[in-house]
Amino acid sequence: MLAVTPAQKTPHEKQFLRLSLWAAGLLSITTGLWFATSTAAEIDPSIWPTSWLTRAQTASELQIKVFHEPPFLQQQVKNGELPPVMDRLPLDPMVLEPTTTNGTYGGTARIFESDWNMFNPVENPLTIDPTVAHIFPNTIKEWEISNEGRTITFKLRTGIKWSNGEPLDADDFIFFHRHQILNPELTPVPDPRWIGSKSEKIDDLTFRYHFNEPFPLLINLMAQLGDYYVTPSDYMRQFHPDFVNREALIKKIRQEGYISWMAYYNAIRLWTRNQPPLMPTLRPFQLIKRTATHKLYDRNAYYAKIDSLGQQLPYIDQISAEIIENQDVLAAKAATGQVDFAAFELKTQDFPLFKLGEKTAGIQVLVWNRLHGSDVIIEPNLNIKDKLLRAVFNDIRFRKALSVAINRDEMNSIIYFNKGVPRQPTVIPTSRFFEPEFASAYTQYDPTQAGTWLNEMNLIDRDEDGFRDYANGDKLTITLEFLDFETPKNITLELVTSYWREVGLDIRLKEVDPALQTSRATAGLMQMTVWHADRTTDILFPFQPMWYVPMHIGWEESHWNDWATYYLSQGLRGEKPPADIIQLQTWWHELARSTDPERVTELGKKILRSTAENLWTIGMIGLAPQPVIVSKRLKNVTLQGYWGWDNRWTMPYHPATWYLEK
Repeated sequence: MLAVTPAQKTPHEKQFLRLSLWAAGLLSITTGLWFATSTAAEIDPSIWPTSWLTRAQTASELQIKVFHEPPFLQQQVKNGELPPVMDRLPLDPMVLEPTTTNGTYGGTARIFESDWNMFNPVENPLTIDPTVAHIFPNTIKEWEISNEGRTITFKLRTGIKWSNGEPLDADDFIFFHRHQILNPELTPVPDPRWIGSKSEKIDDLTFRYHFNEPFPLLINLMAQLGDYYVTPSDYMRQFHPDFVNREALIKKIRQEGYISWMAYYNAIRLWTRNQPPLMPTLRPFQLIKRTATHKLYDRNAYYAKIDSLGQQLPYIDQISAEIIENQDVLAAKAATGQVDFAAFELKTQDFPLFKLGEKTAGIQVLVWNRLHGSDVIIEPNLNIKDKLLRAVFNDIRFRKALSVAINRDEMNSIIYFNKGVPRQPTVIPTSRFFEPEFASAYTQYDPTQAGTWLNEMNLIDRDEDGFRDYANGDKLTITLEFLDFETPKNITLELVTSYWREVGLDIRLKEVDPALQTSRATAGLMQMTVWHADRTTDILFPFQPMWYVPMHIGWEESHWNDWATYYLSQGLRGEKPPADIIQLQTWWHELARSTDPERVTELGKKILRSTAENLWTIGMIGLAPQPVIVSKRLKNVTLQGYWGWDNRWTMPYHPATWYLEK
C-alpha cells in the first residue's frame, strides 16, 4: 500500500503548460500593454460623471423646459399615431448625463442576441450606482421602511408610461403581488418571505407591502431584480384567468401550441413568444420582430429619461440582434468588427485575438472588472447519497487538500494573463463585509500538505495504480459535471483536475448541457459541480448568500440541497443540518431581517469567516478582467465598469446614452 505523494507533471502536461505560458506572454507582448493598471474592484470613481454617483436630477432641478423629439418618431407624431414628446414623457423626467458628450439621434446598432440585456438594460423601480454599493431612486421616487421592517411604502414618479402609453401606477405592483406572486398556478413555490404578505394601494402612485416578518432587503431586491416585480396590469389582465374567462383563454392558448395558460402568460411577459403581442416595457427598446437568426428592437417612444439638452433618450433608433450559438463564431465576428457591442459571451483568454482585431477591424477593446468572487467555484455535494463519498466530502481535510493542491498562480498566468486574483469565493474588496483573510484562506499552492491531509484520512493508493482508494479498498473516483457557460470553466477544470491527479485523486470531467445541469443539480444528483461565485456585493450578498448559507435550491449551487430544503420547509422536508450549518442559517435569518446596519455587517462577516474556515466551496481566480468590444462608431461607452449579475452588467452605465457617430 502506497501513501501517494505529489507526482511530477507528465511530459504532455509540462509541454501544454509551457506552450500556454509562452503563447500568453508572446501575445501580450505583440499586442502591447492592453490591460488597465487597476485591479478588479478598485475602479477609480472619478472616471464616471459625478452625477452617476448620486440620485439622478430631474428636468425641473436643472431648469430644462424644452424637450426634443427623436426624428425617428416625428412622422408618427405628425400622423397622429403618437402624442408629442411632451405628452409621452413624465411630468418631471429624470436626466441622464452621458459619459462623454450629449449624443446625436439615429442609426441601428448591431449586437449579438446574447448581449440584448446589456444594450437594452432593465428599468428597475430602484437602481444601483456605478460602484455597486448604493441604491438610488428610479421609477420609484421614494420609500419608507416602518414597523421594524415589516411594512414598506413606495411612491412612484408622476407620469411614467409603459411602451404602449399606459401609465405606470400602483396597480402594476399590486397586480403582480396578488395575481402572480400569490397565484399558486404561476408561483407554486413562492419565496417564503412573500407567504402571508399583503399589498395595499394608497393612491395611484403610492402602494405598501405588509410582511409577517421583517423584509428590509426588499429594497435590494427592487434595485437588482425589481423589473420582475412590476407588470403592466391593464395589458396583462387579458391573459390571466382572474380577469377573463378561463375556458376561452385556454382554448386560445392551445390554438397557439401552449400547454397551459401559465406558459402563454410567461411567454408574453418574458418576450419568449415568437411574435407580438409581447408585454409592454419600460426599457429603452422594445422587441418588434423575431426570426430564427435575428431579432429587431425599436426605440421605446415612451422611454422616460432625457439628456441635459432635453432630448428624449435613447439616441439610437433600433437594435439588430444576431442569434449565434457557437462561441467561436461569435468571438471571430466580434474581433472582426461585425457588431457595435459584444461582451456577455466573450472569453478572457481571447483578449489577444480581440486586440489584434483592434488594429484592423475598427473596434475598441475595453477591460471591465468582473464581479465574480471566483470565476469558477468547486461544489462538492455535501449531501450526496453515497455514504463513503459523503464522509470524504464532509471531512474538512479533504476540502483543504483540494484547495491547496491547486496552483492558482499558474492558472492565473495561463488563463488570465496574470490579471485575475487567486482567491476563495467571497465578497469583493469594496464590500463592507470584506476581510482579506476571507479571500486568501487555503490558496497557497502546497501539494505536499494536500498529500499529508489525504493520507491522514487513510485515502491511499492500495492497488498501486497511481490513484487513492477508500479505506475499505474501493476505488475513489469522483465525477465532476459542469456546464461551460459565461466564465472559462472548461480550461479551468482541465488544469484543476491535472493538479488533483498529481496528488492521486481520480476526478473525471463530464460536460453537460443546460437542461442536465438544471435537473441534476437541482435534484442533488451531481457528485461535484461548478459555477461562478456572483452575489459578491453589498447589493446581493445580504439578500442571496447562496454559496455561503444553505438558503436556496437551484441549478447554480447544489452542494447542500437537503440542508437548504430543511431550512426552507421549516423542518418538514430535507435533512436536519449539523450544528455549524444551523448556525449559518441562524445568522442569515437574523441578518435578512435586521434594520441595524452594524448588526448586519457583523453577521455578514461571521458567515464569510465560516466560509473561509470551512471551504464549503472552493475558489480559483476571481475579480477577473472582462473583455468588452465596441465599434469605433459607438460612443459614450464607459472605459471601465463592473461586470456581473449583481448590477445587471451595464445598468449603472446608462446604455440609453450611447450613440452611433455618423
